Amino acid sequence: MISAVVHGSVGYEAGLDALTVVPPLEADPVLTAAVHEACATLWDDGWQPVELHRVVLRRGAQDGARLVVDAVAAHLRGFPAAAVDERWRAQADSLEARVWWAGDATYLDEVAARWRLDRVAVLDAVLTLLRILATLPPIQVLVPPPGTAPRPAEPQRRIDPRILDRVRALLAKAESTTYPAEAETYNAKAQELAARHSIDSALLVARAGAVDVVPFAARIGVDHPYEDQKASLLDAVARANRCQAVWSPEVGFSTVFGFDEDLETVDVLYTSLLVQAHKAMSRAEPPGGKSGRARLRTFRLSFLAAFAVRIGERLARASQSVVDEAAPADLLPVLASRDATIRETVRRVFPRTSRARGTRVDSREGWESGRAAADRAAVRAGDPVLER
Repeated sequence: MISAVVHGSVGYEAGLDALTVVPPLEADPVLTAAVHEACATLWDDGWQPVELHRVVLRRGAQDGARLVVDAVAAHLRGFPAAAVDERWRAQADSLEARVWWAGDATYLDEVAARWRLDRVAVLDAVLTLLRILATLPPIQVLVPPPGTAPRPAEPQRRIDPRILDRVRALLAKAESTTYPAEAETYNAKAQELAARHSIDSALLVARAGAVDVVPFAARIGVDHPYEDQKASLLDAVARANRCQAVWSPEVGFSTVFGFDEDLETVDVLYTSLLVQAHKAMSRAEPPGGKSGRARLRTFRLSFLAAFAVRIGERLARASQSVVDEAAPADLLPVLASRDATIRETVRRVFPRTSRARGTRVDSREGWESGRAAADRAAVRAGDPVLER
């Protein structure tokens, strides 16, 4: 019955009605096992805990997302700590996944009591979640799932935590200030600091005669609304930091390829610039309301599109200025080699990609406001260097 409902051979309402009359001691262990097994299959198919939790939330299943968190905890209890990659466990910790229920046979009864739901609502949450999970495709394994070989210790040269802390602190100041000139300066210093650290890392490898580490990949969520425009902003930040992003709209994330120190910069910088873009947009947008709703939407689309384009221009210029300033003879071959390796990795993982269509700009007001906001928030070579 459960499989028939999940795959559509039995109508959803009919299936839900049928399950409500099955004794809980018969139905609940089967339903619980179905959720845990579906999640376990997706872990093996490349999905990570926060990604699965996020995609279920995106489909509007808040109770289903809580069931995913519990499935993470249930899955982890079957493995010794040494068999779980530290990144997988860190994601479980970020979701606060823990086994709080007394037993799987009574799990759904305990869910009903803990979440204050009636039985029909619990069964509805389980079936809805199972239907969502059944639609998700396999994706590339970026983090080994529990039970497989964890990544060897320190195979990548990650960004110095002290540098990343300084970058975050500068971006936090850019987000909090009400003065555009200050925000621009803080952003500038953050990008310059990260770019200089990336170049130093690349040169250190080359001059030591070591074999360069392979590029890695990270998936960064892109939330609705205006996903395409936000993905464009992420792409601009990635390219400026010598990474490549591939947008997957069907699952709501971009896969960003690059070296570890650059990937961390992209994630932190994109998150901050998105916050700054939304703040600037809210200050500049026209009144909403019923009559102005369509105008407001076109304004926002055009604003974010312009912000992404302009940020891309200025970030690229800032990164190039750091390269020009460094200018050792052995730098350019190292960067060219890294770029080629990243491109080849992208082609191997995504052999068939298509160029995204350009965003149609229907609001000149939004476009001009977006470019102006990017000019204020963007990174610019030559800005004063703070907190050396």
